[in-house]
Amino acid sequence: MGVAFLLGLVMGITIHEAAHATSAYLLGDDTAYRDGRVTLNPLSHLDVLGSLMLLMAGFGWGRPTPVVPSKLRGGVLGPVAVALAGPVSNLLIVAVCAALFLVPVFQSGYLPIVVAMVAFTNALLFFFNLIPIPPLDGAKVLFPFLPRALDGFVMFMNQYGPMILLGLILIAFLTPLPIFGILLALVRSLLTFFGLPVPF
Repeated sequence: MGVAFLLGLVMGITIHEAAHATSAYLLGDDTAYRDGRVTLNPLSHLDVLGSLMLLMAGFGWGRPTPVVPSKLRGGVLGPVAVALAGPVSNLLIVAVCAALFLVPVFQSGYLPIVVAMVAFTNALLFFFNLIPIPPLDGAKVLFPFLPRALDGFVMFMNQYGPMILLGLILIAFLTPLPIFGILLALVRSLLTFFGLPVPF
């Protein structure tokens, strides 16, 4: 099951970052394309430290996809669309897993475990990346629509968001606060909606 979990994360991170790169390219920004990121090759998207964390702690991250918002078409909606492309790609993987689960060959042996874990990890990536704390995609989707009166808050979050996010992760691991519990409840609901088994 651990191998299937890691497979789901590697697949999810790779497709997530490739979706950012591809959507940016389609909207006029070729920065990620020139960096070789419009590809499904995991080596182009995985971060060395993030990959080590995947192996040691069961969570990690990929290389951030370079995007130049000023090159994107669509005004404020351009960067929002690029940010949404990543989580949406993870949601699509969950949907594909649900379809595969209906195929008889995927209902016996080790295959249903693999499909269930790939769906679980991508549902987790979907909800986690929508948390509105920089550098996660949720912040890039929400912040452009906040009123100008909150510009100070946005600047503060852009500067300290990564530290706040790391602090929340550490608190979730070291205390009984139900931070991960809330996230897992959302994941379970999504998997149930798609008719998939919940491995945890």
